[in-house]
Amino acid sequence: MSIFGKIRDAIFGKAKAAPAPSPTIDTTQAPGSPAPEPSEAAAVTEIDVTNSLDSMPGADHLNWRTSIVDLMKLINVDSDYDSRKALAQEMGRTDYSGTAEDNVWLHRQVMSELARNGGKVPAEFLD
Repeated sequence: MSIFGKIRDAIFGKAKAAPAPSPTIDTTQAPGSPAPEPSEAAAVTEIDVTNSLDSMPGADHLNWRTSIVDLMKLINVDSDYDSRKALAQEMGRTDYSGTAEDNVWLHRQVMSELARNGGKVPAEFLD
């Protein structure tokens, strides 16, 4: 599993990360009749990333809002240089060197990707 996948699963939960089942087609439905409403189970819900992270044990002792290292520590994902470099490569950056600027960029990329995957992320966390 990708490092971002581990981050996403830790925040959204495994159920959110699983693909939704394909809708079944009702062959008994009369042609031209309105389609049935989607079930509640099929509805996509937005995950409040801030709330999810703030509710995790240790969140009050880590600066996950601005630090990629603290974010990864909070959700029990290895935050060493090699893991951050691999994560940066997943996010499209091949020249990651671990500088403060690189880490700020990586944090913003992860938050943006969480937003693209159904997370509710405050604007100040996005790139």
